Amino acid sequence: MLIRYGYSIEIACDIPTPVIAMLDIHPTRWADIERADTLSAIGRTTGQKVDVSDYQDGFGNICRRLIAPAGGVTLAAEGLVRDSGEPDAVAPDGDQLAPEHLPDDVLVYLLGSRYCETDRLNQVAWSRFGHIQGGRARVQAICDFVHGHLTFNYKLARPTRTASEAYDEQLAVCRDFAHLAITLCRAMNIPARYCTGYLGDIGVPRDPNPMDFSAWFEVFLGDRWWTYDARHNTRRIGRIVMARGRDATDVAILNSFGLHALTRFDVITDEVPAEAVSRVAAA
Repeated sequence: MLIRYGYSIEIACDIPTPVIAMLDIHPTRWADIERADTLSAIGRTTGQKVDVSDYQDGFGNICRRLIAPAGGVTLAAEGLVRDSGEPDAVAPDGDQLAPEHLPDDVLVYLLGSRYCETDRLNQVAWSRFGHIQGGRARVQAICDFVHGHLTFNYKLARPTRTASEAYDEQLAVCRDFAHLAITLCRAMNIPARYCTGYLGDIGVPRDPNPMDFSAWFEVFLGDRWWTYDARHNTRRIGRIVMARGRDATDVAILNSFGLHALTRFDVITDEVPAEAVSRVAAA
């Protein structure tokens, strides 16, 4: 299948403000891109093009650097990506690797981080999931618990909410579902990392709320990473990962080195109808 994706994000600032944007599709999906999502950065009050440079961070994500002019900037892009149309793959019943057998570059995803305080939830994890045998069964049990324990509430979202606070408050948006599940997995010695990207309503009833970027997580079982989603707790079609990291700190869509206000935020993720796919192929 072919998926149209993109965004239009507008920020306001009083003075020129350096910004790092993490909005590109992750390099692991570049081979699937049918039409690239070339970033447009235009000054809100000047109407002039803003210079943008890029680099790849330590987690393999693409970052864009720019200076938002006084008045602010509008960032926009739209592209097409091919997808298998298959739901998330299911991890086999392979063994959960002991920490001493994990690859070196995976070990960081066992450690606590800004939003994932493993030390605060270690006892909770072992008391609830210590008796479960097998990595896949443990991860699914964690997803089932988090999905049932937290209540989605967009109006009560808080950017500083940590995994332990979500556990106590039982309120969440998608990032909180991911943070709590990641923390419980790490406490059980299962490497887990945070993912952000596009997840449209493909193969499911359309959500009446405005489209947003989504958060899910991946765990390392056997010899590879597997996708899990504690918020939806079901296999989904059409995930497009933008960035991966230890938690939301590493994959913020915007970091500004000065004050700014978000004045517009639109996200697009739609399956392209079959007849339109034919026209794209012909072109």
